Amino acid sequence: MSVTIKDVEKIAELAKLRFGGDELERLKGDMNQILGYIDSLNELDLGDVEPLENINDIENVERADVPEDCITNEEALKNAPAKTGKYFRVPKVIDK
Repeated sequence: MSVTIKDVEKIAELAKLRFGGDELERLKGDMNQILGYIDSLNELDLGDVEPLENINDIENVERADVPEDCITNEEALKNAPAKTGKYFRVPKVIDK
């Protein structure tokens, strides 16, 4: 597959970019070079290669999901700078 100037213009339009004539030619050459490299990768025999899931041999370590006691409302509000009843009191940030 080969990239044409029309292809480069369409990709530029989709990306909301504008290029001059020289830039379009250079981009066309770059894209064709990339596609040529990909074609050379497609020629490799990868029949014996296992798909790679992760480059690291380590797995995520997660803590056990066990229920624990929660803090009480009074403990949560103990260090609050301002409170109203059982709620935190905060400055108003939305005007009506």
